[in-house]
Amino acid sequence: MKNSLLSRLESNTASFSKGQKKIAAYIMQNYDKAAFMTASALGEKVGVSESTVVRFASELGFKGYPEFQKEIQQMIKSKLTAVQRMEVSESLIGDGDVITSKEDFKRAVEAIKKANKIYILGVRSSAALASFLAFYFNLVFDSVVLVDTSSASEMFEQMFRIGEGDVCIAISFPRYSKQTVNALRFIADRKATVISITDNDASPMVPYTDHLLVAKSNMASVVDSLVAPLSLINALIVSVTLSKKDEVYNNFNELESIWEKYQVYEKEDTGADE
Repeated sequence: MKNSLLSRLESNTASFSKGQKKIAAYIMQNYDKAAFMTASALGEKVGVSESTVVRFASELGFKGYPEFQKEIQQMIKSKLTAVQRMEVSESLIGDGDVITSKEDFKRAVEAIKKANKIYILGVRSSAALASFLAFYFNLVFDSVVLVDTSSASEMFEQMFRIGEGDVCIAISFPRYSKQTVNALRFIADRKATVISITDNDASPMVPYTDHLLVAKSNMASVVDSLVAPLSLINALIVSVTLSKKDEVYNNFNELESIWEKYQVYEKEDTGADE
């Protein structure tokens, strides 16, 4: 069974106006990018007015452009390859500078790119953030160490080779982990570069930090709010990835071949007739 939206675009092409044909052609060839464009951006991309795009969505039976866009997003939800995700990120972010007002953010990205080895450290609830960051950095870099913080002594054993030219990305939020602060003291003594992700410049991590990345978190609850730090970490991953674009494209293309060969991901209906 064919995908309903693409099928409708294809079957109705003959009845579309000149402008509508441009919109339909772009969506059929670039639906992965169109899914994240505003009506104005899509119109500008294909050379028609925003109102033409909105009317096009209505004539296809949608209540408005947002509903039409949601349909495209639903269609691609699990179909984008890693390379396509990179392309979408670049198209949304522009030149890859995610946080233009944060000089420390830029310096942190540069330090990560140049690092001999990257250590990622997060204790307790921050361990989930550290694991998330390490998963994606392992797709980009050859030498990434997610420090196991379950044992204080083993934590130091994993990091005892750290030194100048290496980077440690440490994550901690109130109540700050003494284990993390002790680790940073050790890492700073070893002349490695420390990038701290925390909630403010009064954090006990700051004295040992070279690049401070602040994610505000004012949650007055027994449950730590990870929304702000996760957004910052997402921005960091995207910026670092786009700064090494050519190398990462090659990595992801090779990974896609491996994933397909060994059926890592479940294949969905491709839209072809059964």
